[in-house]
Amino acid sequence: MGARTGDLWQAKLALVWGGELVSVLTSSILQMGFVWHITLTTGSASMLSLASLAGFLPLALFGTFAGTVVDRLPLRRTLVGADLLIAAVSAAVAAVSLTGSLPVWVIMVALFARAVGSAFHTPAFQALTPLVAPAEHLTRLAGVTQAVQSGGYILGTAVAAVIYPLWGLTAMIALDVGGALLATAAVLAARLDVGGSSAALAVPDGDGASLGLLAQLRSLVAETAGGYRVLRGYRGLFALLWCGFAFTLVFSPISALFPIMTLDHFGGTTGDAATAEIVFSVGMIAGSALLTATGGFRNRALTVVAATALYGVATLVAGLLGSDGFAAFLGASFVMGLSSPLYSGPQVALMQEKVPPEYLGRVFGLYGAIMSWALPLGLAASSLFADAVGAPAWFVGAGAAMVLLAAATWAVPSIRRIEG
Repeated sequence: MGARTGDLWQAKLALVWGGELVSVLTSSILQMGFVWHITLTTGSASMLSLASLAGFLPLALFGTFAGTVVDRLPLRRTLVGADLLIAAVSAAVAAVSLTGSLPVWVIMVALFARAVGSAFHTPAFQALTPLVAPAEHLTRLAGVTQAVQSGGYILGTAVAAVIYPLWGLTAMIALDVGGALLATAAVLAARLDVGGSSAALAVPDGDGASLGLLAQLRSLVAETAGGYRVLRGYRGLFALLWCGFAFTLVFSPISALFPIMTLDHFGGTTGDAATAEIVFSVGMIAGSALLTATGGFRNRALTVVAATALYGVATLVAGLLGSDGFAAFLGASFVMGLSSPLYSGPQVALMQEKVPPEYLGRVFGLYGAIMSWALPLGLAASSLFADAVGAPAWFVGAGAAMVLLAAATWAVPSIRRIEG
């Protein structure tokens, strides 16, 4: 395991996080470029939905087993491999765009392939911190990682608005390739020597390629199931995971309904809708800073429950506002953003601290896959019912459900005693 003495672990994380910040920034720029290209080329909402599906499916489909692969390999190799895959995909899209036209199907394929890389990169990145840093710093460091990712997203959205009309999509793709290569260089410079504690991918001698592949698949499934059993053995974490699944079911439609609230209920402009999104993201950075500075409550499960209730109250208040309450809606958006890192950060830190290092990749892969399936289920529910009841009523119902979920979560004894 990597050295944790002096400031060495801090230097390693600073290098990797610096590269991650640039990579998230350039990826956000390109993601916005893809959205605008699809919108201007097709003008189709269904095509945008397909693009979202292409970006989510790999994590849902491969995330469970990607975590097992992460546990088998040194983290340096996984992080570098994922970044290089994303860079290669972006370079291929750039080559196609230089021919003079960029078909939408190429972007769909690129979004899917890039998400495959993210399915491996995400659990590896989450597993890195507890393998390098002392356990007592994990909750505050979770706040730093939230700030890195939120900051990169906000800056990327703003920079994309400048780059796209001036230099177009090709320049955005070039930036993304550069960002992925810089992240790769940062990981290599950090000289990470952690991970790879599970059994190597060994093919039985003399069994032939087909039998070897079958044995590998059986081994992959068995190791993934082992990760699930380990997570289930921590009753508080396991219960918190499924409470998180319920929270994501309720939360996911809210993000999709943000523009509708602004445009339809408050009669705002597209600029107002963008302002609400930015205010939410600024709230996330503020919440990340608060978590970094304080670490939240001593019982981290209480921090998660309080954040759930805070998010619910802000959502409920937003739904109760009249058509002239846009300024108050911005305040509620800030509070929602503020509560997000306080909700997710302590959960990540608890898993990093309590799960044995050799299972971290699998546990985070399972966590990401389960949350990924909650997103489309929640969005499907909103698409069926939100138009009928209206966005404000949906906000009220979702907010009330979050407050009730917070109370139900705290009522679970294993969650209350999770620090034991």
